[in-house]
Amino acid sequence: MTTSPSPKVVVIGAGSLFFGRQAIWQMVHSPHLNNGTLALVDTDPKRLEQMATLGEMVARDNGVNLRIEAANDWRDVLSGADFVVLSFARQTVKYRGMDCAISEKYGVRMCSGDTIGPGGIFRAMREFPLILQCAADIERLCPNAWVINYINPSTVHGIGLMRFAPNLKSFALCDSLHMPHIKKRYAGRAGIIEFPDDYNDDLDSRFDMRIAGVNHFTWMLRAEFDGRDVLPAIADSIRQQAATEDTGGDTGAKAWLNNSIAHQLYEIFGYVPVCVSHTKEYVPYYQGRGVLKDRIPPLAIWETEDRYERHAAMWDQVEGFVGGNTPIGQYMTTLGPDHATDVIEAMVGNLDKPFYINTTNRGAVTNMADDAFLELLCDVDMDGPRPRPVGEMPRGLLGLQQQVLDTHELTAEAVAKCDRTLLRRAMLTDPLVNSIADADAIIRELLEVEREALPGCWFE
Repeated sequence: MTTSPSPKVVVIGAGSLFFGRQAIWQMVHSPHLNNGTLALVDTDPKRLEQMATLGEMVARDNGVNLRIEAANDWRDVLSGADFVVLSFARQTVKYRGMDCAISEKYGVRMCSGDTIGPGGIFRAMREFPLILQCAADIERLCPNAWVINYINPSTVHGIGLMRFAPNLKSFALCDSLHMPHIKKRYAGRAGIIEFPDDYNDDLDSRFDMRIAGVNHFTWMLRAEFDGRDVLPAIADSIRQQAATEDTGGDTGAKAWLNNSIAHQLYEIFGYVPVCVSHTKEYVPYYQGRGVLKDRIPPLAIWETEDRYERHAAMWDQVEGFVGGNTPIGQYMTTLGPDHATDVIEAMVGNLDKPFYINTTNRGAVTNMADDAFLELLCDVDMDGPRPRPVGEMPRGLLGLQQQVLDTHELTAEAVAKCDRTLLRRAMLTDPLVNSIADADAIIRELLEVEREALPGCWFE
């Protein structure tokens, strides 16, 4: 299958903290994309205008023919799309703060609250119905487009698109395993390189690094350099970093004590967790429920106010470029590529670059179901992602993976069907919930405080 020589990429959620600005950068930078169209969609008219103006300014400053479109309604720009990137989140800071605060009342501590636990379930309840509406319009207006979900909980939405919009071509992404940066990082920890710029294609071909698992719950299952096991060296590097780790909590809940937690999990399971800022939230060990004092304290709670400040800083940056206070010529050295646009470039250009993609297993992990929705290293072109072989998921981790997958599967089904029985089942399958009464109370309270953000069917 081939794509248009002038690909059209539609970004739904152009004001995204992690995607809109980088999409402009890559669409301008890439010779495979910069003769195409970038269509920006956002429901906030002011922010949409700012992003569209920014895109036009950057394209003009770099002398490329990239066409910028802007719309408040995705239906106005979907026609002719080759790719549709879903990257929206309605008042996510506000509602994630509610999710985390109410869950904490009932003993569930979440440092992120957007993929597992009550936070992950309720975020899917807020976002997935809109994803399904979008999917219906994509099927009508651009049925051959690739749909890339970039909205957490990534696995829930990825599963949901596969199950409830099966005629669409889709996969899901997360930026935590962005290649080649993730491989360079662990090459450094293994002692293969001293500086990131030392990494090259020859070293890459000799470094066999295999990562697999449910998104945000991924583990390094093999790390060999020239056939020598370097996983212990990586773990030892993490141990050394843990020894001097700041425990003051100043770096935010997701970053707090990650090396200490990563090494402790390595000691238990024999494999290195590679997305610790989320993985620590997927296991019950850091909930503070134990009788004895643990060497690592309970999770810090996701910090709502700090997130508001990060979003405000992003818009200050955009306004600086658009308003002329920051020279537009600095844009291409200030920003950089994003995982989704890197993948799109590789697909359009047939660049033979592998990426970590959330998709169906198809035998890559040999002791998990073919339709298990996992984050796997994939070869990718316009025919889509093809997972590379991994091997077996080790015992212990295998059972934990399946519990997380069951939670995500039940969540996707519950939300698509707006079914309270399935919602309760998903909550009580979740690895962080250990009380039926507490689960019922969390559901009841979150439904009440988030009523305006949820479909009316939950209240009939």
